[in-house]
Amino acid sequence: MKIYPALSVVTPAGSRIRSGRKTVEVRKWRPDVLPLRDLLIVQNEIRLSRSGVTEDPNGKVVALVDVVSVTGWEEAHLAASCAPYWKEGWLAWHLTNIRPLDWDVVIPARRRIYEVELSEGLE
Repeated sequence: MKIYPALSVVTPAGSRIRSGRKTVEVRKWRPDVLPLRDLLIVQNEIRLSRSGVTEDPNGKVVALVDVVSVTGWEEAHLAASCAPYWKEGWLAWHLTNIRPLDWDVVIPARRRIYEVELSEGLE
């Protein structure tokens, strides 16, 4: 068994990360530990929130990435974040070592960083 930290992202963000087009993830919070290696990206259809839905049972693993740093999100990060507009006060998670995965297993998507236990390693 291997345990991976996981982060859920709403479609199509996961596909964009998987393709290498999206190298900046935008969040209001930062991970507790940096660098964060072997972060599993789980793409889901339902936007999760503090006030409502906290889990999507139909998440799909799309990539494994490393988060090397977190900085203030700047307008210069707009293209790398694939965002339609920029807004001050958000954080830019800089993704590197993006490893696309084509793994046909459904994994629940949850809020924040959570652990996923897999019977075997992904690499």
